[in-house]
Amino acid sequence: MDSEFLEKLKSYRIPTCLRVCAGTDGSVTFLLEIMTGHQTAVVTEYQHIIPANEWMARMFHVEIGADINDRVVTLTAGQVPYVYARSLSAIEKMPPEVKCDMMKADIPIGRILRDHNIETRRDFEDIELHDQGSLFGAGSVLSRSYKIVHHNSVLMWINERFPIDDRWLL
Repeated sequence: MDSEFLEKLKSYRIPTCLRVCAGTDGSVTFLLEIMTGHQTAVVTEYQHIIPANEWMARMFHVEIGADINDRVVTLTAGQVPYVYARSLSAIEKMPPEVKCDMMKADIPIGRILRDHNIETRRDFEDIELHDQGSLFGAGSVLSRSYKIVHHNSVLMWINERFPIDDRWLL
């Protein structure tokens, strides 16, 4: 784990359950289910195939214009929204079984990877606290971005945004 990422996360005065979810290098979906006792549901805001721009092409090692799955979802547990997430994935880099489930939209990425026994690691990029944001009624937002790496190749890029409020006092 990146020590700068960890030090920034430790410096934030946020509820412990939120700190655990924001700091995990595993599945947030799975942690939410453990913490809340409810199955985590995915509510898809949108999912589109877009052409890779220069940044995406460099990150995924694909050609500019290659198909990228752009997906925005809200993760809920017990009817409570906990995470707003955007994921980008290069279609040509996805294992076939993962590609099929990703296109179904309402399956959490953590569950897809677990169900197909896909060995991955998460490489953290950044974590930031935004006091001027608003998400699910909370005035402050914690945002983190990371890459999911499979066979030393970036499979997905994910940005997760967590509201900072009492919903995390589980």
